[in-house]
Amino acid sequence: METQKTSYPKDKIKILLLEGVHQSAVDNFNKMGYTNIDYVKTALPEAELIERLKDAHMVGLRSKTQLTEKVLSQAEKLMAIGCFCIGTNQVDLEYAQKAGIAVFNSPHSNTRSVAELVIAECVMLMRRIPERDKAAHKGIWLKDAKDSYELRGKTLGIIGYGNIGSQVSVLAEALGMKVRYYDIAPKLPLGNAMSQDLDELLSTSDIVTLHVPATESTEYMMNREALDKMKEGSILINLSRGNVVEIEALREKLESKYFRGAAIDVYPLEPKSKNEEFTSDLRGLDNVILTPHIGGSTQEAQENIGMDASTKLSNFMDKGNTVSCITIPELNLQRPKNKETHRVLHIHKNEPGVLSEINTNLSKMNVNILGQYLKTNEHIGYVVLDVEANASKEVLRNLKEVKHTIKARVLY
Repeated sequence: METQKTSYPKDKIKILLLEGVHQSAVDNFNKMGYTNIDYVKTALPEAELIERLKDAHMVGLRSKTQLTEKVLSQAEKLMAIGCFCIGTNQVDLEYAQKAGIAVFNSPHSNTRSVAELVIAECVMLMRRIPERDKAAHKGIWLKDAKDSYELRGKTLGIIGYGNIGSQVSVLAEALGMKVRYYDIAPKLPLGNAMSQDLDELLSTSDIVTLHVPATESTEYMMNREALDKMKEGSILINLSRGNVVEIEALREKLESKYFRGAAIDVYPLEPKSKNEEFTSDLRGLDNVILTPHIGGSTQEAQENIGMDASTKLSNFMDKGNTVSCITIPELNLQRPKNKETHRVLHIHKNEPGVLSEINTNLSKMNVNILGQYLKTNEHIGYVVLDVEANASKEVLRNLKEVKHTIKARVLY
């Protein structure tokens, strides 16, 4: 595949990939003409991370690496960040936006993997499999039907009816479950699922599964008071965020057998590597499934995430495309057919008069604009200009002097 040229040679554009992101990302970057890739299988200590980022133009990471203001402020060449996962809470988005750094994630690629694990844990806990598994390993033969139930006919309460929650809904209903859901935003139900208010959902569901983002409103939303509202003999599943559930209160419910069981995949504090011991108040309980933040960790999901996030990054670097960007307003751009056209990108604070100043300056230079695209959000404005090739250097110099400019570059 012949790669198209950019104003800055692609072999000079450095990409730092951390935490062993899937090989599909490396292969996809290579396919797009990017070969200067620093591939690291782990997260890095802050000092080493800062050093590695000094000359990086793009960085890809998963959930452990923390791109704080301190780290990002020293990454002077950084243009784009790819979060090879669902969330972006590991990145200081406010600072990244102020610095004009494009941040992308991959919110849909591991949806199926997480949803399947939820259903599997529903089956395991309703059949008391964790308890019987541990007993069998000790030579104890718990062969009976006591407290073992099918999923069919049971009520599943889904808190957060987004991409994953709605997929869980479909799979659960296929198994004959009654599905109820709660979301802060109105959502159209899939199949026969029904919306409920939160208190009603908690009090009527046999199983409650959480699929919410990490926000101020979701922090410890399943506290002691909320857990008290769940009915006796119910099950709690959390594959969302570690700070959503009050673990100490959950342990009390499990130890007293008020809850049938729980499955937890995310925790308030998680080990930074495999060499660090995992600690949790839930360790040692027979009616609990503990997994090490692997809800989306399947080969299919990681391959899909690698392809998705790397494509978004390369589309930004190759075309200025910001579809699905978290920090820069979204523009869906294609390369101009005219090879004599150069594209200039301008990221600025969303302040009155910026676009007017840009157009006035271009008019004074007698620059022929072949295409102009603008999108703004509350804080940032993003202007893409397609101009005659012989004018691009002069245009770039001029645009860098425009008031409220954050970043400007000639793409090709």
